[in-house]
Amino acid sequence: MSKIALVVGVSGITGSNLAEELVKQGWTTYGLARNPNISIEGLQPVAADLLSPESLSAALADVAPTHVFFTSWTRMETEAENIRVNAAMVRNLLDALAPKKSVQHVALVTGLKHYLGPFEAYAKEGFLPETPLREEQPRLDIENFYYAQEDEVYAAAARDGFTWSIHRPHTVIGKAVGNQMNLGTTLAVYATICRETNRPFRFPGSEAQWNGLSDVTDSRVLAKHLVWAATTEAARNGAFNVVNGEYFRWKWLWKRLASWFGVEPVGFDGTVHPLQDQMAQDSPVWREIAERDNLAEPDLSRLASPWHTDLDLGRPIEVMTDMSKSRKLGFTVYQQTEESFFDLFKQLRNDRLIP
Repeated sequence: MSKIALVVGVSGITGSNLAEELVKQGWTTYGLARNPNISIEGLQPVAADLLSPESLSAALADVAPTHVFFTSWTRMETEAENIRVNAAMVRNLLDALAPKKSVQHVALVTGLKHYLGPFEAYAKEGFLPETPLREEQPRLDIENFYYAQEDEVYAAAARDGFTWSIHRPHTVIGKAVGNQMNLGTTLAVYATICRETNRPFRFPGSEAQWNGLSDVTDSRVLAKHLVWAATTEAARNGAFNVVNGEYFRWKWLWKRLASWFGVEPVGFDGTVHPLQDQMAQDSPVWREIAERDNLAEPDLSRLASPWHTDLDLGRPIEVMTDMSKSRKLGFTVYQQTEESFFDLFKQLRNDRLIP
């Protein structure tokens, strides 16, 4: 039987890279978003609003996927609102597909906030897990929209009889414009601004992050992991961490990122210097750079997400992720982290997103 994929959130970092991987592997691939990515050759775009059952019903009238990959979320002001809205997005989609009886597997992408807590209590006292993070660690005793999304998948699976997989990446490194969590592109834009304004490339985060061990998730690794779990019987109905497969320290990587851009690296100096503060006045600077170098995106807010980079790099603990569960079941993809960043920077330059 042919495999028909529906990638939900196809315009984001995870969704766009997943769609490219599925098309490359010969899947019939639909990509759903409010404004779906139409630059991926072979992708069939579906424009719909996940918060509107009517919009979904109309947009999916002729789409009967065998595999659903849910990579979308929306940030709200409070965690209670995050839960209400993001759970509804999953529920509305799966309700719209239920009458078709075509869905065999649903994959949901969440992340390490499963272990670290939601935005309102992120990596704070009382919510600091043991590391390396392992899938068997229990849910925190606090509201978390990731848990609500999972519960929607479990309920629909019990109702409709499909299998599922939950994927928990660390910070995802890859290209996307307009993405709400984009550390790699944020650092590329920040380094470019530092070079243009003769500012040092100052590490914005905590001592624990500077000196401690960390890992990240290349979007290409995550895409392969999603396809692997969706097509591997032993991975059915399981939750999985997914990272590059190596550990690093930011005090090692920061100098290498600075060298790529030709800027002066400055490490942790005893004080956290939030990137949101460092870049607060940089929108006009970026617009000037974009106009001078004919870049594709002059709006700094559509490329950089300093608030999220500050969350990641400001954590009071080192954070690394155990991949043993996937390795034991046969997923052996590995990616060197330094190359994840450099490959992204080259892509951003080729696509005229940085000079």
